[in-house]
Amino acid sequence: MKCLYTKKSVLGLAALMAVSSVQADEFSKDDLERWQGQFMEVVKQGRELWTSPTLGTNGVACGQCHPNAANTHPETYPKFQKQIGKVIPLWEMINWCLRNPLEGQPLAADDPKMVALQAYVTFERRGVKLEPGKH
Repeated sequence: MKCLYTKKSVLGLAALMAVSSVQADEFSKDDLERWQGQFMEVVKQGRELWTSPTLGTNGVACGQCHPNAANTHPETYPKFQKQIGKVIPLWEMINWCLRNPLEGQPLAADDPKMVALQAYVTFERRGVKLEPGKH
């Protein structure tokens, strides 16, 4: 019986198996600590923005209606939001609040201030079950 495998194909298969055993999520302890530290710095920036009246023009801060990000429910986004009339992500709801109660300007989804606000809100709600679409 003739062998269908060549030495080259066996070596190639062995190399492929070795590469596939490496996990993409294998991070060092130093990596995880550095990333957590960076995340917490952004959360801190978000809290500063949340409690500051500088995002609007009328002296109102997010924290006046939502102390400690209460009643923001980021774990339910994206969801239908009655004020806007469609399904939206969290950043669009934050912009609605910036434009309306705070009488300020909206932020781009990737604006560092928007990222910080979302980081703070989601950090405050850590441990709450994710339930996208729930009202």
